[in-house]
Amino acid sequence: MTTDRLDPKIDAAVTAAASPVNAALPLGDMAKQKSTAGHTWRLDDINRQTLVLTATNDRLPQVVYWGPTLPENENLETLHAAHRIDVTGGMLDENPDLSICPEATRSFPGQPGLIIRDTDGTPLLPKFCYAAEDHSDGLSLTYEDVANGLTLTFAFKPDHDTHIITCQTTLDATRPVHLHWLAAPVLPGPQQSDDMIDVSGRWCGEFQMNRTAWSPGIRYRENRTGRTGHEHFPGLIIPCTGATNTQGEAYGFHYGWSGGHRMIAEELPDGRRQVQWGHAARMETQAAKQFNSAPLYITYSQTGLNGCAVAFQRHLRDRIVTWPKPSVLRPVHYNCWEAVYFDHKLDVLKDIAERAAKLGAERFVLDDGWFGNRDDDTRSLSDWTVDPRKYPDGLTPLIDHVHHLGMTFGIWFEPEMINEDSDIHRAHPDWALGSEDQTLGRQQKALNMAMPEVREFLYDRMSAILRDNDIDYIKWDHNRVLPMPDAAQTRGSYALIDRLRRDFPLVEIESCASGGGRIDFGILQRTQRVWLSDSNDALERLRIQHDATLFLPLAVTGSHVGPRVCHTSGRTLDISFRAWVAAQRHMGFEMDPRELDAREAAVLTEVTRWWKHNRSWMIGADILRLDSADPAVLAEQQLARDGDRFVVFAGKSRTSAQIAPRPLRLTGLEPEATYRITLANRSNAPALSRGNPILKTDNVDVSGRYLMHHGLVLPWSFPESMWVIEGEKQ
Repeated sequence: MTTDRLDPKIDAAVTAAASPVNAALPLGDMAKQKSTAGHTWRLDDINRQTLVLTATNDRLPQVVYWGPTLPENENLETLHAAHRIDVTGGMLDENPDLSICPEATRSFPGQPGLIIRDTDGTPLLPKFCYAAEDHSDGLSLTYEDVANGLTLTFAFKPDHDTHIITCQTTLDATRPVHLHWLAAPVLPGPQQSDDMIDVSGRWCGEFQMNRTAWSPGIRYRENRTGRTGHEHFPGLIIPCTGATNTQGEAYGFHYGWSGGHRMIAEELPDGRRQVQWGHAARMETQAAKQFNSAPLYITYSQTGLNGCAVAFQRHLRDRIVTWPKPSVLRPVHYNCWEAVYFDHKLDVLKDIAERAAKLGAERFVLDDGWFGNRDDDTRSLSDWTVDPRKYPDGLTPLIDHVHHLGMTFGIWFEPEMINEDSDIHRAHPDWALGSEDQTLGRQQKALNMAMPEVREFLYDRMSAILRDNDIDYIKWDHNRVLPMPDAAQTRGSYALIDRLRRDFPLVEIESCASGGGRIDFGILQRTQRVWLSDSNDALERLRIQHDATLFLPLAVTGSHVGPRVCHTSGRTLDISFRAWVAAQRHMGFEMDPRELDAREAAVLTEVTRWWKHNRSWMIGADILRLDSADPAVLAEQQLARDGDRFVVFAGKSRTSAQIAPRPLRLTGLEPEATYRITLANRSNAPALSRGNPILKTDNVDVSGRYLMHHGLVLPWSFPESMWVIEGEKQ
């Protein structure tokens, strides 16, 4: 039983060297003392960060420095000695190491990094000692507990372009053992931090940022739902005191695993802090000889939260995701779900497709309702054959029509789920995961993806649809949590996706789980798009997208223009606001286009045309959250990788406290450069905007220093509206 190993796509050629340094240099009185540093290592991410690990004798190493790049001649044994804290009354005579896998057997007072039982269930208290190291691909450290027949291997891979360090822990045993908890390499929490930011949420309210103060004890978050979850996104940002979106120091973490996970942020009685990530406890239900943590992606920033965000965005887009057609620009997306739901009629769908294409759509996705006897969400999941009542000639007539309109065709599946009212459940009730009397979710159970026969059945049904029809896109849904956490379930799902991708390499896959319930770098090793939320409410999406950009780039983040009256909130929003919010990410539509009046159709067509004109550079841009002086304004700046152009989206979520807009400071520009600033949608200024700010009528040329220090003065606007500002270096 193993989880995924490190992504082999991380190019060793771009990683900085991990160099062992074992010679101590004299430094004052230190030269007179006996050195206790058995091993020291440093990993350098060029021009960004240094990670220093040191070990006493043959003990497990601890991270004694993680921050800005150190001088090349920094003495690591000196850092090892300087890292040591004092001892006073009521303490042990020596502080136990806060190592990369803290050991209970060495008197460590906090949460250990490994909890394990022998084959017969006897608890083990391992003690690991240095065995080997390898520098061929980053840094790999091997430690052994010979007496217990256990080996720990820790891997670190820096990437000097994305500024992510990828870390992973592997446990090997000489016989099958039972795993309770295995942490990825454990990192220290910064001492110069007052609080931490982790991520919770709910259906239609994903990516909610929680700030929790550091205090003695544990901030403990565990997701036991069996999928990434709306409630527990596996990410953490630790800002140092005073950090904002655009300035100050911050540390970022993401655990790349689609099953349940656990996060521990602990402050020890002596004030030291540790951060642990791993699978949720007791997820490995079977004894095995090898276990792996998922990859833990970490980064350090001196440019506030944005430094972490850009590192995660770049690493996900450029290292994690594999694109079926890399040269093809992201197409404008149309999904028919909120137009027809389960009521599929060929003539209606053809009409909708024609209208969507006229608005600018380039991909048409047929959502739930095309298979079995699927007239509502209570039946037919797992009966993956085309419904002859709705499609007597199969899907070909609709697909041909869509292709004739110049769009590609996508289709919805929910492969890991099954309804009791389905042919397959009646034939194979034993294929369902969990007890017979379990609580259902959306009238469905989960299939046991650890069973080879289940995966074979799903592959046969899905591959037949893909072989018999010209389909280039799958919306892969997952609409309920699991009855219990089980790592084998996640690995089984990964295996099915991997097999389909091998055999249909040009098919793109979207990860959807009631919206944002399965978003992480593990699932995105296998997919190319996420459905961020089932909410098409542009006001709610504005906030969700703003916070999700701490981890996700535009290229993978689906955002759709929803109906005039939102189906999940009941809110009515103007078409301009809905369209511009969708244009912040991978743009699409998800409404019945027959409801649009002439003005709405014209606005949507215009914004879509703007997005198409700019997508070639926006797809690779860095998304920077701006520090808005007005809390009613959520603003971001998408900056091209070469820095020559940008677009700012300034969305007003509610009424401002002050009567006139405050200047909006930009970020990441060249101070001495001149930028031409254009208000792209100046025609949206309402009648109550009675003054003459220059951007309402003219472009302006100003310096980067002015834009970053003083900021842009924008026209007055109503709540639930958006200003779009374009900038180009002159």
